Amino acid sequence: MSLVSLSGVTYTYPGASGAALRDVALEVEAGEFVVVAGLSGSGKSTLVRILSGLAPHTLGGTFGGRAVVAGMDTREHGPGELAVAVGTLLQDPETQTVMGTVRAELAFPLENQGEPPGAVARGVEEVALALGIAPLLDRSTAQLSGGELQRVALGAALAGHPQLVVLDEPTSQLDPVAGDELIWLLRRLNEEWGTTVVLVEHRLERCLAAADRVLAFAGGEVAFDGAPSPFLDWALAAAPPLATPGARLFALAGLSPSPAGVKAARAALATAHLDASSGVLTTHTVVNTPLDGEVLRFKRVWHELAGGRTILRDVDLRFAPGERIALMGRNGAGKSTLLRHAKGLLEPTRGKVRVGGPVALLLQHPGDLLFADRVADELPPQALAAAGLTALRERHPRDLSGGERQRLALAVATHGAQTPAVVCLDEPTRGMDRARKADLAEEIDRLAAEGAAVLVATHDPEFAVAFADRVILLGDGIVLADGTPEEVLAGGWYFATEVARITRGAALTAEDGAQTLANIKGSDPLMRNIKGSDPLMRVVEA
Repeated sequence: MSLVSLSGVTYTYPGASGAALRDVALEVEAGEFVVVAGLSGSGKSTLVRILSGLAPHTLGGTFGGRAVVAGMDTREHGPGELAVAVGTLLQDPETQTVMGTVRAELAFPLENQGEPPGAVARGVEEVALALGIAPLLDRSTAQLSGGELQRVALGAALAGHPQLVVLDEPTSQLDPVAGDELIWLLRRLNEEWGTTVVLVEHRLERCLAAADRVLAFAGGEVAFDGAPSPFLDWALAAAPPLATPGARLFALAGLSPSPAGVKAARAALATAHLDASSGVLTTHTVVNTPLDGEVLRFKRVWHELAGGRTILRDVDLRFAPGERIALMGRNGAGKSTLLRHAKGLLEPTRGKVRVGGPVALLLQHPGDLLFADRVADELPPQALAAAGLTALRERHPRDLSGGERQRLALAVATHGAQTPAVVCLDEPTRGMDRARKADLAEEIDRLAAEGAAVLVATHDPEFAVAFADRVILLGDGIVLADGTPEEVLAGGWYFATEVARITRGAALTAEDGAQTLANIKGSDPLMRNIKGSDPLMRVVEA
């Protein structure tokens, strides 16, 4: 018997006009590592909720068909019973946290299973070491950053050694180092312990190399089911926003098959005698806005906590009207704290912050800005239409997918008659697919053209390259680097785009990489094949 068996599963949320999943039939065998792909609202999160029993037991709605998980029919067994066999990590880890400290949070699922104190202590220690959160064990869960909270929620899901782990965007708030470590931890659990993994992810370049199988959803139905490389070939033809930067690089350069990861891409380039690292770094195209004056100034800013922890250390930065800045760094580096200082939600313990006008801030948790029971009550019709949310106007904000809820909160934060002098976005692409990221990049361009300085805290190098003319890298509250995307994101390993890693720093985007390879071959790049298919990246004309 398959570990997961869905037959004719159809599910409709309360008040929704259409089904989120339609007649879905699929099997997942024990020991498989399955990546679930798809655009925002395609049904991926709904699949997670069904496998965990949240739909329909907790969320309500209408359920049809049959779902059997670890031998339990989800119509007869709710989330509590399924939790013995299924570890679940949802898009919003803050909604899963129930205990006051990290140690208590990790112990909670083991105690619920009746484990003796010694086994509970061992389980907490093992999962804390595996996820790199041992230093957080005695911290309050209320004081964690978004990325730290996400790792704690994952630890609670893994602590009981479930047969099946279902994860909805688990790397969305993790820095590149923690994100890569998480994927390989899941792969290790899968290979060494036989844990079955169902992973929903938009950042496919992070996880396809570890996957056995890819399920792509579209319109609530399974549109593709197969191995990673054939999936990328399918995506290039049928769903370009799902194709990874490496796959687009190969398509533009006329190479095949599509590589599932950096290692496969480098091996293929070596076989084709194409050493991209011999090329000269191409500067990607960004339309710069003329800069004049100063709208935000951090002058020798420190932020120190009562317990002796220092979050910001002597930060000295200036921001001009029209600048587009990507703020990057590992979890806990001080990015969110810096943005909260810009808004005035926090006061420096030393130094000064000066602003030259209104500051808009979108926090990491979009629910903090959403208060109505209907999407239509959050914004006027024109603003909803501009955000592409008109079709969801009757839905409750909590029933939206993570990307849809993020778009709604962003529209709420920036809506108004006057453009703010400074716009601060804290992880705004959480839960967004590549097409919606392209829309956000255009919105950032619009805000900058109207004179706003736009600061975006992000862990996504691909998105940073798409919009930013300046990248600031923070580490332990210190400004480590401040320069162009080429200066900061080309030569690294973690803080670098996939194409930069494939080409060893010779290019940042698929288009630039194709041009570099064409220069090496002495031929024209084959951009006509998929030119314009990736709206997130600026196309460099040959």
